[in-house]
Amino acid sequence: MPELPEVETVTRALRAAVLGRSIRAVEVLDPKLAHLAGSDLPGKRLLRIERRGKYINCHLSDRRVLQLHLMMSGRLLLRAKTDPPDRFARALFGLGDGSQLRFCDARRFGRAAVLSPVQYQDFDVTLGPEPLGRGFSSRLLGERLAGRRVALKTALLDQRVLAGVGNIYADEALYRARISPLRPAGGLDGGELRRLHRALRHVLRASLELGGTTFGIYANAHGDEGAFQAMLRVFRRTGEPCRRCRTAIKRLVVGGRATHYCPRCQGG
Repeated sequence: MPELPEVETVTRALRAAVLGRSIRAVEVLDPKLAHLAGSDLPGKRLLRIERRGKYINCHLSDRRVLQLHLMMSGRLLLRAKTDPPDRFARALFGLGDGSQLRFCDARRFGRAAVLSPVQYQDFDVTLGPEPLGRGFSSRLLGERLAGRRVALKTALLDQRVLAGVGNIYADEALYRARISPLRPAGGLDGGELRRLHRALRHVLRASLELGGTTFGIYANAHGDEGAFQAMLRVFRRTGEPCRRCRTAIKRLVVGGRATHYCPRCQGG
C-alpha cells in the first residue's frame, strides 16, 4: 500500500499538472464507484490538491473535496484523451484541456468520495499529526505515544497517532533509531523519542527525494516508479546480513503486519 512518500509524490505531480483545471466529464467504469457519476463534478475547478495522511484531497471550486485513496494497487495516471485505454481503469475524469485523469486499480480496493466541507473537517480531525509537518517534534511524538501499551510498531501504523506512516517506513525508522518494534509504545525515554523522531523524518524525506518505494505496483501520475527500494536496510531483507553488524535480519508479525528488524542492533 502506498505510504506518505508515495502518496505525496503522486500529489505533487498532480498539483503541477492539473491544478486550476476544470473537470469537464466523469466516466465511471466500475460499479463500486457509481456514486461519482451522480456527484455533479463536471464544471468544478481544481483549486487545491493536497495530501493528508495517505489520502489525496482535491479541493473544488464549490468547496467540496474529491478525495482519493489508492489503497494497495491504485494509480492515478494523467493521459491524453486519445491515448489507448489503461488496464484496470475504474473512473475517468475528463479535464478542461482535453486530458484525462484515470483512476486505475487492479484489486479494486481504492476509494473515491466527494466530501462536503463538514465531512472533510470531520475526516481531518480523525488523523494524527503529519510527521513531516513543521509542528511535529519529539515532544509531540511522545505525547501521541504516551500511555499506549501496544507494540511500538503497531502504534506507528495507527493513523490516529501519526498520519501517513506505513509498514515500510515504520520498519526503516525503527532500525535507524535502534529501537525494537516490540517495545511498548508508551515506554520510550526522551533520548529514544528524539532518535525515533529524527529517524522518521529522515527516511520519509529520503524516500521523497527518490520518488518513493516501488515493489511492482506504485507509480506517480506520469507512470514513473520510485527508487527508494535500493536504500532499504531491513524491509523485505529477511535473512540478509544487517549492514551495520552483519546479523541476519529477522521477520515476525506484529499486530498482523510483517515486521523486519535486526535483533542485535534493535534488541529482541
